[in-house]
Amino acid sequence: MEDNEYYRINISNTENYQTSENVTTEENAIISNDANEFNMEQNPVVGYSEEPLLPLVKACAPLSNILHDLSTYVEIALNETPEVPPDELTIDESAAIRLYTIEWERPHRSLYSMLNYTLKMADREALRPYFKYLKLFLTALVKIPCVPPLTVWRGVTKNLSEEFPPGTVVTWWSFSSCTTSLTVLENNMYLGYTGDRTLFSVEVINGRIIRPHSHFITEDEILLLPGTHMVVQSQLNPAPDLYIVHLKQIIPEETLLEPPFEGAELYPKIKKHWYRKKRFIIPITFMVALVIAAAIIGAIVGMRSAVKKDICRDPYGPAKSYQTGSTPVSVAVGHLRNDNEIDIIVVNEQDGNIGVLLNKGSGTFQTQVKYSTGPLPRCVITGDFNGDGIVDLEVANQAADTITLLLGNGDGTFQTEINYRVGNRPYAIAVADYNNDNKSDFAAINSAEDSISILLGNGDGTFRTQIKYATGSIPIAVISADFNNDNKMDVAVANTGASTVSVFLGHGNGTFNSQQLYECGANPYSLIAGDFNNDNKLDLAVVVSKDNTASLLLGNADGTFQAPKSYAVGGGPTYVAAGDFNNDSNLDIAVSNYLENTISVLLGNGNGTFQPQTRYAIGSTPMAMISADFNNDSILDLVGANTGETTISVLLGNGNGTFQTQVKYATGNGPTSLISGDFNKDKQTDLAVANAYEYTVTVLLGQSDGTLHTQTQFATGTRPSSVTLNYFNSDRIVDVVVANQDDNTISLLLGKGNGMFETQIKYATGKNPSCVISIDLNHDHSLDGTGGGFWDYQNPKNPKKSQKNPEIQNPPFPP
Repeated sequence: MEDNEYYRINISNTENYQTSENVTTEENAIISNDANEFNMEQNPVVGYSEEPLLPLVKACAPLSNILHDLSTYVEIALNETPEVPPDELTIDESAAIRLYTIEWERPHRSLYSMLNYTLKMADREALRPYFKYLKLFLTALVKIPCVPPLTVWRGVTKNLSEEFPPGTVVTWWSFSSCTTSLTVLENNMYLGYTGDRTLFSVEVINGRIIRPHSHFITEDEILLLPGTHMVVQSQLNPAPDLYIVHLKQIIPEETLLEPPFEGAELYPKIKKHWYRKKRFIIPITFMVALVIAAAIIGAIVGMRSAVKKDICRDPYGPAKSYQTGSTPVSVAVGHLRNDNEIDIIVVNEQDGNIGVLLNKGSGTFQTQVKYSTGPLPRCVITGDFNGDGIVDLEVANQAADTITLLLGNGDGTFQTEINYRVGNRPYAIAVADYNNDNKSDFAAINSAEDSISILLGNGDGTFRTQIKYATGSIPIAVISADFNNDNKMDVAVANTGASTVSVFLGHGNGTFNSQQLYECGANPYSLIAGDFNNDNKLDLAVVVSKDNTASLLLGNADGTFQAPKSYAVGGGPTYVAAGDFNNDSNLDIAVSNYLENTISVLLGNGNGTFQPQTRYAIGSTPMAMISADFNNDSILDLVGANTGETTISVLLGNGNGTFQTQVKYATGNGPTSLISGDFNKDKQTDLAVANAYEYTVTVLLGQSDGTLHTQTQFATGTRPSSVTLNYFNSDRIVDVVVANQDDNTISLLLGKGNGMFETQIKYATGKNPSCVISIDLNHDHSLDGTGGGFWDYQNPKNPKKSQKNPEIQNPPFPP
């Protein structure tokens, strides 16, 4: 993206805005020097909704004496608007957004600056001339689907940390332009790297992507509505003059922004289901029936001598925490040194590196070793990219538009990085053999240019020049599988900006057909492949965040898919896992619901349909979720990471598709990613959790009685965002690799075989590594590394066999 296309939201810390020939004020969007902007009390924004919905020319008429040459810019906005705008907006509605994004010729103030300046004034009467435009503008914005929950950034060149202690309630009254790219803020043109700076890291729930309606077609901006209400979660001070304030958006108890029309949804809709309407009558009726049934069952059971299997009901005890870097957001486990010990890789998002924690063999880990990546690494993936049997790494570098490959040496260290060019902002990656030469290739989705890059491997740790294919708008997730049973790998992509899934059928020679688009519902967020109707053809299950549904697209023999069938889940669904939860040989799914603090379980009927969901309460704002057998009863259980609190929730399966009440276990602050494995070779399932807000990874070791040891934490680098593991030094002990987004490194932590790790070793990558994988790229039996995104579907033929180690890695945060 060109810098001048960011001008409206970034270009200056002190932009002059004229209210008359002799009066100026300082105003800004993502970068601001107005400290009062971030914490002030105002009256709600009301009254504008009573205005009629007018064409843009008439809606702007009251502003003709306020904004210089307004009619010229209105004409520009209308001329740039297509006859059929996206998101089912009218031409005037889309043009109203486009007018907001246009920069007026200096020294005259733009519409966005005058409007936001007025919104922050105490005098609400001063806002009245904007009412007709606000009616049209907000009507357009609320028709655009909310983005899935994600973290965005704003900044101010002052130290405001003392004004934002944890627990403080904050309201932003203007339209707030935010970015998902921290590197934009850190550029010397904006915040820079020196002087007092405060970064606001905001977990938003109702941001709007306005790029399809923007004057700047490549502008990557999330727009927040006036009255955005938040609570301070925590503070970080990673450098002497840099302060990070973590905010979490909440729905206000009182109206702060009046909806533009009746029925308008300012926030994602949380559906209320039939049983909530009859929540008093139904339980009473059931209790009477249960009393009768209990008497009958008790009489029968009392006459039988049952031999009970010793099943653990409390699989985890106190956790152990290990120091990581700043804001670890993703974690993976694997054998990094070929020693049968499972090691841990943590992505330190704030520090800009990955941390590798090597297992000592007793469930403890050595101090992390860091490896350099690009700024803001978000994901780490392991694999053997050169066929030498040694784990390699891949990292996606969003700012540099590259993939970084680090070939493993087999002793837990890596060779100098090799960078490969892909598209704009590579966000997720899938690894597979696309040309049937038994060499690993990869596909990277480029979220800022709506494309996918295919890079074919040469088998020696190098890749050929990329081949690009167009996707839908804002691709966010990718998987590889054989959808038409021709023994050639295909690719599926979820397009969150277009509400579609793109399917690319492979020819077996590394090329693909053009995409075939399938509607799936508003804002797909993640997807998984599996045979849900037992016809030996792969189907797709897609989580649809805007609609609060899971969509099932049944596969046909020719690689096409049927129309989606939607099933209700909870509010703000984000992640999906598949498994046989009731042991009937039919695939079921579980979905974590970020806005509702629940997990939805939908049991499959084996014919491509699901039973109505059953929801189970877990902790606050669940992000990641995995399924495995945690208490050795051969029944799948569920674990969710509760990002809004310092816990994980374990729900033990009963074997009939139901789950017991959650049991919570303490972790570090802000658990965002988790993975399971046997870290100390005792045949018990252990857990590793990345704690985003205190730079640690928590290890919870399973014991023979089903409990867990106290947590152990290991240090990583800054801003870890992705983690993977494997054997990196041929000692059969699992090591860990983490992608560090801020300092362009990955961290390697060699396992000691007892659950401990050595001090991290850092390796340089390209800019903004967001994902890392390991695979043998040059067939020297040493695992190498390369960077990418978050999803890697490695067992497309039989997804049921991947239940204990889920093949789909969900992203720690949305893009």
